[in-house]
Amino acid sequence: MIITFYGTRGSTPVCESGFQEFGGNTTCVLVSGGQEGESVLVFDAGTGIRKLGKELISKKLFPGNKIYLTFSHFHWDHIQGFPFFAPAYDLNKEIEFFVIGDDAPKIDDFKEILAKQMESTYFPISIDDMGANFTFTTTKEDRISFDGGQILANKHTHPGGAHGYRLETEGKIFVYCTDLEHGEQLDPKVIEFCKNADVLIHDAQYTPQELLTRRGWGHSSWEQAIQVAELANVKQLYLTHHDPDHNDDFLRNMEKECQERFPNCFLAREGQQIKL
Repeated sequence: MIITFYGTRGSTPVCESGFQEFGGNTTCVLVSGGQEGESVLVFDAGTGIRKLGKELISKKLFPGNKIYLTFSHFHWDHIQGFPFFAPAYDLNKEIEFFVIGDDAPKIDDFKEILAKQMESTYFPISIDDMGANFTFTTTKEDRISFDGGQILANKHTHPGGAHGYRLETEGKIFVYCTDLEHGEQLDPKVIEFCKNADVLIHDAQYTPQELLTRRGWGHSSWEQAIQVAELANVKQLYLTHHDPDHNDDFLRNMEKECQERFPNCFLAREGQQIKL
């Protein structure tokens, strides 16, 4: 399993100098097996999916024709890159969009969420004119079989709702858990969901001090993310959804502080790969 970050920023993309080391694109994470002709799994379609799409089309990643794309939720920073995803315009590509969990939208509603930002008022090409073969899958079940393993979903607290995903395959466990607010106490369901993960990607938009004035905004502090990793016996922790006001110097210092508490903790950087 190879996990690659294509977007690590939260809320809105940034492109100023001083924001290049950790990246300025909004959330997008690729999971692949590194084998030619394979299908690939993409978590979220923030602006980072544009670069991913270019690499898929250029054959740099040697994919097959099937792409799976799922979403933690549908806030704009997690879908805004989709109209610029090059494989969606390739007649030979098959893209299966899926969402699992107890409040998964109906298929027509699911398609409409992505199509709405491509209405003529906002974008010159409609979703039906893109070209690739799209399928939409939703299920109220909290787990599905996937590529020889399984994917599990867990709903957590975020304005409008959001889901974390747990991918279990070939004896490895990867958990993707962004846009998450724990509240005054850590969410015990999240801790259980992350249990024994080889890799956990966890929201950490705020410092502990910032979180005090941002209750209800739907995000976690780095301290909460580390506490989850400690209690869940996580092997490697990657913090993501970096605040658009946190530049490279700020994030670099934050990473050092995190590693003093949890040595196998890293702040996600665009282009960074994790191999399991």
